[in-house]
Amino acid sequence: MSSTAEPIDLAPAAERLLTIVDGVRDEHLGGPTPCGSYPVSRLLAHLVGAARAFRAAAEKDLGPWTDTSPDAAGWPELEPGWRDLLRERVPALVGAWRSHDAWQGMTRAGGVDLPGAAAGLVALDELVLHGWDLARATGQAYDCDEATARALLGFVSQFDPAGTPGLFGPALEVGEDAPVFDRVLARAGRDPEWAPRS
Repeated sequence: MSSTAEPIDLAPAAERLLTIVDGVRDEHLGGPTPCGSYPVSRLLAHLVGAARAFRAAAEKDLGPWTDTSPDAAGWPELEPGWRDLLRERVPALVGAWRSHDAWQGMTRAGGVDLPGAAAGLVALDELVLHGWDLARATGQAYDCDEATARALLGFVSQFDPAGTPGLFGPALEVGEDAPVFDRVLARAGRDPEWAPRS
């Protein structure tokens, strides 16, 4: 996994995610997403936990939030006030990863010790891929900026194309001339053309 310690601005991905969250309606919560067996409600609950956990990883605040995965920590159920929690936690996550120190040395996420630079890319990956998941699941548009897409393509390309449990499903095939973000999605085991069944 890349050891580069150059900070990446998570703000564009975070802003897109919160825009998508604003478009999620109550009737969407039970619907499917491109993220395996996660319905919209569980994916949102995962994001509520992950935003807090990856802020802790950036701050090197090792403890309950960094020592287990969001799902293992008992957050699969969507709690009341989830919109407000995301509006609070996602910007706090961005702020934490703006610190140069967040990208240096070692930290922990999901109970795994890893370089801060790698944890920052995982945090970016969470914001972008799950933002796209929510957009596709709820019929919203999602546009990923080129710089973010290229950073993520380098990240996801480091993993086994056969899939990485807890992170990515098996990679899918797309053309070499496919847009960069479509290549990111396919490498992460997502069909860029996914849509919920009508």
